[in-house]
Amino acid sequence: MRDIEKLLRKISKKERQALLVVVDILLSKNHKGLAIKKLKGSDFYRLRKGVFRIIFHYNEYSDVIIDSIRLRKEDTYKDF
Repeated sequence: MRDIEKLLRKISKKERQALLVVVDILLSKNHKGLAIKKLKGSDFYRLRKGVFRIIFHYNEYSDVIIDSIRLRKEDTYKDF
């Protein structure tokens, strides 16, 4: 979680607000219209929002667990 907080402090207020709106939509389980894809070879999913990638998975109760929010780079999905 500290990485997410650190990223949110670094980005502009406009980007932060847009990212938080998408996270709220994701957590409300209303995923229609979001660019979500399952990552190959894992149980993780990614959500694209501009240059940002939200990596998450579902727990046994189908709740969304956000693992990471990152800027898109070559190694964005390396750990997943």
